[in-house]
Amino acid sequence: MTATTVDYAGAYRDFDFDAVVRATLDGDLDAMNACVECCDRHALPGRIALFCEGRDGTSQTYTFSQLQALSARFANFLKSQGVQPGDRVSALLPRTPELLVTILGTWRAGAVYQPLFTAFGPKAVEHRVQSAKSRLVVTDAANRSKLDEVDHCPTVVTVGGPRGQGIQRGDFSFWHEVERQPAEFAPVMRRGDDPFLMMFTSGTTGAAKPVMVPLRAIVAFVGYMRDAVDLRQTDMFWNIADPGWAYGLYYAVTGPLAMGMPTTFYDGPFTVESTYKVIRKLGITNLAGSPTAFRLLIAGGADAASPVKGQLRAVSSAGEPLNPEVIRWFGEHLDTVIHDHYGQTELGMVVCNHHALGHPVQAGSAGFASPGHRVVVLDDEGKECAVGQPGVLALDRKRSPLMWFGGYFERETPAFQGDYYLSGDTVERNEDGSVSFVGRNDDVITSSGYRIGPFDVESALIEHAAVIETAVVGKPDPERTEIVKAFVVLHPHHAATPELARELQAHVRHRLSTHAYPREIEFVGELPKTPSGKLQRFILRNQEVAKAQAAQTS
Repeated sequence: MTATTVDYAGAYRDFDFDAVVRATLDGDLDAMNACVECCDRHALPGRIALFCEGRDGTSQTYTFSQLQALSARFANFLKSQGVQPGDRVSALLPRTPELLVTILGTWRAGAVYQPLFTAFGPKAVEHRVQSAKSRLVVTDAANRSKLDEVDHCPTVVTVGGPRGQGIQRGDFSFWHEVERQPAEFAPVMRRGDDPFLMMFTSGTTGAAKPVMVPLRAIVAFVGYMRDAVDLRQTDMFWNIADPGWAYGLYYAVTGPLAMGMPTTFYDGPFTVESTYKVIRKLGITNLAGSPTAFRLLIAGGADAASPVKGQLRAVSSAGEPLNPEVIRWFGEHLDTVIHDHYGQTELGMVVCNHHALGHPVQAGSAGFASPGHRVVVLDDEGKECAVGQPGVLALDRKRSPLMWFGGYFERETPAFQGDYYLSGDTVERNEDGSVSFVGRNDDVITSSGYRIGPFDVESALIEHAAVIETAVVGKPDPERTEIVKAFVVLHPHHAATPELARELQAHVRHRLSTHAYPREIEFVGELPKTPSGKLQRFILRNQEVAKAQAAQTS
């Protein structure tokens, strides 16, 4: 794969993806900058980088050249604030041009971008910016008030509304500061093992854990776009995942831009009507998202799909297993092929039904290992399983040259077992070498494509004066895969009422996030525990699974 590009001295050259892979494997990436890879080398006259659709129907386009200048201005602002290479910059922004300027400008300065999902409440924001030691946070008028409840909040830069609405005293005004800076800033070159992203991933114990993503991961991200998504120069691409999460940031921002391809932002909530409208308006031919979103499109019916039938060349699904019914419906009513892909924040996408590679595709299979990754199935003793034997999906670290995860930042990484990384997901290897997903072997909840750590929800509930203790599990749900359910033990002077349940739900929505609050609350007298007092969530989870199975057969 070649694409016209610009080298660091400003002369045009050809970019050879395979050569970069070879350099990565040889450890010869001594000078990299993510803004160069994702912007500068594609800054040819008129070459579009971003299509941005507003919820009000307005449209904007930005070229790589425009983003090159804007990122330089933002990098100059960061430098004026003392931001150094390796420092972290956070953003609590919707999918708007300012988000992309912030990301690219942070990278140009050699700093590390740390995303904040706009549905996060103050508690979730506080944990991330404090753990990251962020030097500043960029936000907008709609989200600015959340930062008022963040202890030791760093410097705030606000994208103001009309007449500066939302900008508080002491804030920097985003556009005022950007526009007064020079439009030239030499990108700060870093090594391939230096981080350019700082992510957080939910677990079953403790708060969300930090993951540093090194610059050399860009090669793996481009490999996924090329082999699994099959992104072509003739495509119009839209990944509907939010860049506040890994799949959106890796593959709606970094991956397509590194290929010199434009990406698409829609600044609005997901609806069937808005999704089909953007697909139709922009002529989207290559679509990526989560099964939850695709199931909602199915719920919209065949009539809603008919205007774009035959337009989508390829559709990719990630975040949770893809139901075979979705595959059948997309084939019948959209006349397109949808493939299932598997990955994690720590890994990127590593098992896929690749659109661009020739291999058999089985309904219900997550696919084959992505090039550059050796995926195995391990038993309880850490030995590789035979075909058809369930075990934990693992990556052979020594024989996975494109695997970039080196462990959690300033944390232990118990998932490293010898030469393997254990994903926490139970799978089976099929006769043809593909992998089929069986389920998670821990308590992490997958809801609407989001991975939700029960510990975070439990911590938010415990803050409420009525709660003595709580346990949070995933309850099977046909639309969202799972919903968050909380079992709550109350203080004696509080009554278990529907009103209190709604109050607890609102408390978690405000403090943690709108996607992680418990949609069901059950008040109980006690929680199942081991003799040593350790919470046994699996007993509660198994009860909910049994109830769901009984309901299906009744």
